[in-house]
Amino acid sequence: MTEATPSGETGAPEGQAPAPPGAGAKAGRFWSARRVPAALLALVVLGGAGLLLYDVAAVRADRPAMQWRRTTADHLARWRVDDTWVLVVAAVVVLLGLLLLVLALTPGLRALLPMSREHPNVRAGLDRRAAALVLRDRAMEVPGVQSVRVRLRRKKAAVRARSHFRELDDVHTDLDTALGAAVSELGLAKPPALSVQVARPQAKKG
Repeated sequence: MTEATPSGETGAPEGQAPAPPGAGAKAGRFWSARRVPAALLALVVLGGAGLLLYDVAAVRADRPAMQWRRTTADHLARWRVDDTWVLVVAAVVVLLGLLLLVLALTPGLRALLPMSREHPNVRAGLDRRAAALVLRDRAMEVPGVQSVRVRLRRKKAAVRARSHFRELDDVHTDLDTALGAAVSELGLAKPPALSVQVARPQAKKG
């Protein structure tokens, strides 16, 4: 027999902090609205459907079909399926269809990294370039680092550093520590894996 939890209490065991609101909320990627491709496709479909409907209605009213429709019908009657132009047009249509499917099924907005959700009704994102700049600034604070290049993707952060003094192993260890803390402080829903490489500056020729 279980006891009811009084109103206003979390029901967490004594000595254990209650879970923050929305701690288990999923932080998925942001979806792009893609208004321009959708508007263009809608205009093309609407224009084509309206023109065809008008021509069909004109033919039903005992008026001759429009010239473009008769010309198209004549060309379709002469062309064969294995003609070069037919294959080219078919390939272009297939590619356009695949492009539309990709746009419809992929989130887009790859430059926006989703952050952890502490509240179920609040979503936040971090620009990838801003996150890379934070990692670069944190790496430049490590003693011995002369220059840093950061390439940040959704799943991996590649850091290439140049060290002009100190042992490379020591600089690498400090970079791993500093950048690991920086990545955790970004608050990303899926922190990227770190890949750190340290080398000496290239000697100038001449």
